[in-house]
Amino acid sequence: MTEKAIHQNGDDLIVRLYIQPKASRDQIVGLHGDEIKIAITAPPVDGKANAHLVKYLSKQFKVAKGLIHVEKGLQGRHKQVRIEAPKAIPNEIENLM
Repeated sequence: MTEKAIHQNGDDLIVRLYIQPKASRDQIVGLHGDEIKIAITAPPVDGKANAHLVKYLSKQFKVAKGLIHVEKGLQGRHKQVRIEAPKAIPNEIENLM
């Protein structure tokens, strides 16, 4: 059985992501296998993409950047992110839940 791209853990959301760095704009692309593909404009250099991703997700889910944790995949394109008690769920994500 494959894991779902998104699941809840108490009040938190655990989201499995596939990141496309150096995109023309930041956006939630949609499902990519069993992960959610997110395109971000930042290059994958010196943690810039991770910092940019956290900032982007904090806006999408309306939480402070400190409430978003990259739990797996700091160095790669495949990531698992924990979002503590999100105040909003973007439509693209809600449709996949």
